[in-house]
Amino acid sequence: MSSDSGRPYVVAHVAVSADGATTGFQPDVARFYELARGWDEDLTLAGADTILAQEPALVGAELPGPAEGGPLLAVVDGRGRVSAWEALRDAGHWSGVIALHAGNTPPRPPGRQVRELVTGADRVDLADALSTLRRADGVEVVRVDSGGALIGALLAGGLVDEISLLVHPCLAAGQTTGFWYGAGRVASALTLVAAQALPGGLVWLRYRR
Repeated sequence: MSSDSGRPYVVAHVAVSADGATTGFQPDVARFYELARGWDEDLTLAGADTILAQEPALVGAELPGPAEGGPLLAVVDGRGRVSAWEALRDAGHWSGVIALHAGNTPPRPPGRQVRELVTGADRVDLADALSTLRRADGVEVVRVDSGGALIGALLAGGLVDEISLLVHPCLAAGQTTGFWYGAGRVASALTLVAAQALPGGLVWLRYRR
């Protein structure tokens, strides 16, 4: 896998309902992460909302420490809302954590133990952040583990190389609060590169842009 744009190869891997929702149904988490391991990513990219939803589970959880040889975690946190940086670093999934901020991100607490990458003015400049991470950290493969807002922003910026949808046999309909592509709709031709039926009625679809 490679990108010719001077940035890492970016794959958005998402668990969805048959109508494209990311909420309002129970995803097969074990299968989702089993498939995710196939990319052997150098960096996991997440949005602040995704991390904030996980922060309560980190309280009192066993924290084995950074995963030696594991991927980095970068969190797009333009409004400076994430606080559990040390717990994320020690959760045992990632080798290190990076906070992606913009120039207008509110001031952070002094002495905060997390590496920062500041790019963009009002919003995090995702293209520059990805290129910087490739140059500074040798990041070649990024897996996006996030909701629709971040994926939609990456799509709008032409920053997604592969879309992986683990489709569940259900319709979320009125139960959902979001779709995998976010609120916007970006017109783009996709090339189907794989379609696989899995146990439990799941279907795994992979597209290249």
